[in-house]
Amino acid sequence: MSDDRPASQPARRGTAREVLGAFLRLGCLSFGGPVAHLGYFHAEFVQRRQWCDEETFAEIAAIAQAMPGPASSQVGFTLGLLRAGWKGGAAAWLGFTMPSALLMLGFAFGHMLLTGRLGFGAVHGLQLVAVAVVAQAILSMRKSLAPDAARMALALLAAAIAWFAPAAAGTVLAIAAGALLGGLLPRVAQRPVTPALQFGIPKLAGALAAALFLILLLLPAAAGFTRFRAIAVFSAFYRTGALVFGGGHVVLPLLENGVVARGWVDQQAFLSGYGAAQALPGPLFTFAAYLGAVIGSTADPIMLAALALIAIFLPGILLIVAVLPFWNSLRRRPWIQSCLLGVNASVVGVLIAALIRPVWSSAVHTAFDLVLVLSAFALLVRWKAPPWTIVAGVASVCAAASVFRQ
Repeated sequence: MSDDRPASQPARRGTAREVLGAFLRLGCLSFGGPVAHLGYFHAEFVQRRQWCDEETFAEIAAIAQAMPGPASSQVGFTLGLLRAGWKGGAAAWLGFTMPSALLMLGFAFGHMLLTGRLGFGAVHGLQLVAVAVVAQAILSMRKSLAPDAARMALALLAAAIAWFAPAAAGTVLAIAAGALLGGLLPRVAQRPVTPALQFGIPKLAGALAAALFLILLLLPAAAGFTRFRAIAVFSAFYRTGALVFGGGHVVLPLLENGVVARGWVDQQAFLSGYGAAQALPGPLFTFAAYLGAVIGSTADPIMLAALALIAIFLPGILLIVAVLPFWNSLRRRPWIQSCLLGVNASVVGVLIAALIRPVWSSAVHTAFDLVLVLSAFALLVRWKAPPWTIVAGVASVCAAASVFRQ
């Protein structure tokens, strides 16, 4: 492998305003769940804006998917850090999270969103675009992360593990297998050390983040503070964010146990909000804003919605901050370098499995759907059309088609 690879750094440091604008747009357009979000991130920040290269993106995605929390939000926060430091990380999280959080909050106050055939048709179009976006990301990442037979075999093995293993553990097991088998790849010993990733986080901050993660997880229940409603809500949502691996739909049973079993939210309201969350862009974890508002409907819904939203995202952010300061020293060790080749290939495999299920299986049901997906894919890959134009076009076509059906 040549030493003249693109650096793992952006050519210049950006601003928090730039990061906020980029992620705010994605927060309004990124439908399809966490795997689709990675596809949108790849298209926007690796291919179009060139904020990082393929290998850096794969490393960040692998770190996020190996830890509890919402993987796409953790990746977004890390990309913001890489681009513009602490302010960039905060701007990335805010921009990507706020659109769907505000919509979920509005739904909690009784606004009916995306109802009727026209609305559901548009949502279905957005799901079809997500299929094309994920497929494009896999094609691009395979060329650089699984370019030979050995690494493609690792990618396929990872896809099989992610497919057959339980949903909550499949991604972690696939990445772990890629890391363990990476040492068997023949060209690992000659792999050059890539430039350090400048996240701007001192090791002391990382250690403090790890300590805070554990304190917030253990202290409220141990001290009996959860008899206070606000602290009890924070603790319930924080514990959910700290214990859920895989993100996305895996959060459903934990949240149900945290709020329905306690009598804070009834089953009908819970399922109604969860259904609405499927129709919105951005991270599914913003469902917490809806639940917080419903819990506080007779007291302070805005405050509890904000508290629940922050609590469910905070563990994943703290874990990312805890790991990143130590990552550069780890990744320079020869055996870590060996593992990274396998990890990068396994990320491709995880995306392949997710493309099949749930991204494809939940969106493509008819020949018409297939034609739209192939058309969107061709526009992305062959003609390099901007993703937002494809989002608008396919959503409009599906909305119009839904009106003429039945």
